[in-house]
Amino acid sequence: MKKKILAFSLAYYPSFVSGAEAAMKEITGRIEPEDIEFHVVTLLFDKTAPRKEQIDNTTVYRVGFGGAYLSKILFIPLAALKARSLHKEIKLDGMWAMMTYMTMPLMLAKWLGVGVPHVLTLQDGDPYDKVFERWFVRPLTPLIDAGIKGAAVIQVISEYLGTWPALRGYKGEVVMVRNGANPKNFTQFYSDEELEAVKKDLGKKDGEVYLFIAARMVYQKAMDDIIKSLTLLPANVKFVIAGQGTDEEMLRDLTKELELEDRVIFLGGLTRDEVPKYRNHIVSDIVVHPSRSEGLGISVLSSMAARLPVVATQVGGFKDFIYDEKRNPDKLTTAWVVDPDSPEQIAQAVKDILDHPEKAAEVTKNARDRIDSEFNWDLVAKKMREEVFNKIV
Repeated sequence: MKKKILAFSLAYYPSFVSGAEAAMKEITGRIEPEDIEFHVVTLLFDKTAPRKEQIDNTTVYRVGFGGAYLSKILFIPLAALKARSLHKEIKLDGMWAMMTYMTMPLMLAKWLGVGVPHVLTLQDGDPYDKVFERWFVRPLTPLIDAGIKGAAVIQVISEYLGTWPALRGYKGEVVMVRNGANPKNFTQFYSDEELEAVKKDLGKKDGEVYLFIAARMVYQKAMDDIIKSLTLLPANVKFVIAGQGTDEEMLRDLTKELELEDRVIFLGGLTRDEVPKYRNHIVSDIVVHPSRSEGLGISVLSSMAARLPVVATQVGGFKDFIYDEKRNPDKLTTAWVVDPDSPEQIAQAVKDILDHPEKAAEVTKNARDRIDSEFNWDLVAKKMREEVFNKIV
């Protein structure tokens, strides 16, 4: 019989999309609607967006009054109330919390009478102490822990996140299902002419090298370290940022302070479909992602799928697929590893890639082969269907 599953996600398409939202859409869009009918409750960030919308195999319901802080707080009871009304209307079979904090509206919905089993996906990019131990989170941890302990199954996207459930007292099954790369980076989705036009719009000249990152402008992504590394690199090396976030003003100020205005390009926020126009070998040369914390890192997986050399740290979920020839001699090299907060190592890695093109080609091939075999969304969706959603009975 077809199951009806309600998911909770603070943000969802078409705006404010990050790794977790992309994962939900890629998974739900690949599961036959005859098997599972998905519904998602999310926050109304944009007041002009429809309250109800069909996106692929998912009916999206937006609650709240805009993206202000108070609206985010009110999302918990409003989402729970929406879940109760949907359960009365269509009789849900299960619920799904996308990331740790979504256990809060889920558990409140249960207390309001939505008595169905639930599953939890851990996709968090913040470190453990930030997720659970900040002063304003601690009063809510009993609610969060109830959602964790009561899950029928917990899905994690990395070995690092796989250690979290036991720390919160969970004794059930933990299933590893990693995320996939952006499908549009597996093939050249845009023509050479379109990509050359992008390069022209950016003003890229012959002989210039573009470092690239697509991520939120937040502390854990460490874009400040990339900007600082430019002072140690030749003037023909530039840095392109695709993203928005709370650190944008700081990053712009740092760029001005270091007199790098002509070497740092701020693209602003791009849709997930637009990013591959920039994350390809015609426009960009090297992807640099020196995160201070990371749940898994779809952006880096997608860069590897696009056959671009990657410079990254080995924090959090990156440890599962970022391997360096010196630090991981027992594994096939897939990237250039740097320590967190080390602009000097970033600069050295970039120089090594530029000085050894044959080595770069070999490493990018290793990385692409790994992505092909382990980070394919079709395989991810199949595993989610069989090993996670089938536990909702």
